[in-house]
Amino acid sequence: MADYLDGVSYELCRTTADWLMAQTQVRPVVGIVCGSGLGGLAEMIKDPEIFKYADIPNFPKSTVHGHAGRLVFGMLKGKPCVCMQGRFHLYEGYAIQKITLPMRVFKLMGVQTMIMTNAAGGLNQDFKVGDVMIIKDHINMPGFAGANPLCGPNEDRFGVRFPCMSDAYDRELRRQALAVGAELGFSDFLKEGVYCVLGGPSFETIAECRMLHLLGADAVGMSTVHEVIVARHAGMRCFALSLISNKSVMDYDSEERANHEEVLETGRQRAVQLEKLVSTLVGRIEQYHNHCC
Repeated sequence: MADYLDGVSYELCRTTADWLMAQTQVRPVVGIVCGSGLGGLAEMIKDPEIFKYADIPNFPKSTVHGHAGRLVFGMLKGKPCVCMQGRFHLYEGYAIQKITLPMRVFKLMGVQTMIMTNAAGGLNQDFKVGDVMIIKDHINMPGFAGANPLCGPNEDRFGVRFPCMSDAYDRELRRQALAVGAELGFSDFLKEGVYCVLGGPSFETIAECRMLHLLGADAVGMSTVHEVIVARHAGMRCFALSLISNKSVMDYDSEERANHEEVLETGRQRAVQLEKLVSTLVGRIEQYHNHCC
């Protein structure tokens, strides 16, 4: 199996999970992945225990500006959590199985619910920079070309060979997030929509943006979907949101240019409200009993 999965076997994930559990007493039930410019979520964790990715056995290294590259354990709103300050992407050159390894490690540590955040380009013309889109579904473009993190022999100890993805984004968590947003007064910038993942790292051409919009995508980015597929395969439920950090260019006469600094700046401006939304949602998550594993 290791030949197929670039060394990401059940045993390897178990080794990493056991190493982490020997280093910390925290037994997380919620996992959080912080996207570009959104690492401040981890700062809300009480009594944090921090591990650099470089020090964790078998973990990839985070190479992207705006991704701190640290795992933070602790309590958030009374719940034991683990938070990734920075994630891994296809465009960093890692095998797709490698960039999703943390999901399986978290599963082995007892995580039941994954919360993902990302920065994305807005394709929906009704979206504004600074809007927050709750992801209700995704379009996996690399998957169309065979780049799926579940390729290779199936690991039955995690999940079934052909996992369902029609319920990838938990309906109850989405409903709760909209209710929390309304209570906090965030409804004017809280949306729901479809996220499309591309490989990156180059931003999309105008023709590509137009095509994705025609296909039904409301936002486009370079992460999250691969993690969701692996988390769902392992029986964890998922909630994800995109910070709309720039509007995708759809017009050939436009002088606008997408750039990573704009992404990070938008994250800084909206960060406090996003942290409030996610932490309040975490506080309301009930025990999750899944049918898997």
